[in-house]
Amino acid sequence: MKFFIDTANLKEIDEARSLGMLDGVTTNPSLISKESVSNQKEIQKHYISICERLKNDENVSAEVISTNYIDMIKEGEKLSLLHPRIVVKIPMTKNGIKAIKYFSNKMIKTNCTLIFSTGQALLAAKAGANYVSPFVGRLDDVSYNGLNLIQEIKNVYDNYDFDTKILAASIRHSLHIIECSKIGIHAVTSPINVIYSLLNHPLTNIGLEKFIKDFHRKIK
Repeated sequence: MKFFIDTANLKEIDEARSLGMLDGVTTNPSLISKESVSNQKEIQKHYISICERLKNDENVSAEVISTNYIDMIKEGEKLSLLHPRIVVKIPMTKNGIKAIKYFSNKMIKTNCTLIFSTGQALLAAKAGANYVSPFVGRLDDVSYNGLNLIQEIKNVYDNYDFDTKILAASIRHSLHIIECSKIGIHAVTSPINVIYSLLNHPLTNIGLEKFIKDFHRKIK
């Protein structure tokens, strides 16, 4: 399973690379707004800086902020021209599905975001999306098991051999990552601190502390 980092912060991307845990990056307007960019030109430069930190088989999801079809097309085409690693991120709406179909015909890669149902994921795959991003944590927030949705989408895609890859988003904790890996989806995208949580286990800390104490006791 691939690990995407849900961030627009260059330091976090570099850190994920140093850990060997970087397979791609996802961004959104909220994440971009946290960075030191104040206009469209600076945002474009920032996307390019992110892309330049990746390898050839990795990509960056860059989201359109337009909601009508024509503007989605214009904005998405501009994003796709910034760098070959850009994947145009499109919201799950009627206009969004039309835009995904347009981009699919133009061989421009897309990631359909804000997926909350199997039906939405099915429509996105039919339109030709390269990725779908179901929001696991946000479904959990409204008392629906987000991992059940991941399993349902995986079953449907397997039934019909869709090429669309499942990129689970809104990952809140390490169990989300583990369960997604059991289901067998393509990738998860999460903040880097959630990936760090996979490192932690109390028995590891206890064991390490004992090893060090035993060593120092022996050499005295």
